[in-house]
Amino acid sequence: MGFLKTRKNKRYNYTPRYYKGEGSPYELKHKFDDYRTTVNPPKGLKGKFNAAVDDYKNRDESVNKRVFIIVGVLILIFLFIIDFDLSIFFKS
Repeated sequence: MGFLKTRKNKRYNYTPRYYKGEGSPYELKHKFDDYRTTVNPPKGLKGKFNAAVDDYKNRDESVNKRVFIIVGVLILIFLFIIDFDLSIFFKS
């Protein structure tokens, strides 16, 4: 019954030719994960409250301006699509 012997799978250890670094070259990690505060959010109510206070203290004013500009443009595009008459806001 020696002819029913199963073969073992061959082991294949591949390392890229020009890879000179630490860790796995196939690890999927985003470029900005080290700078994000929302990647690993703190657990619990106290951690969430502390994260919200830190975000409030370290907010960026240019981001707020950009958000308001984008919202304003989107509102104007929406009003244009529904054919809203803007002349009611101006004196004729």
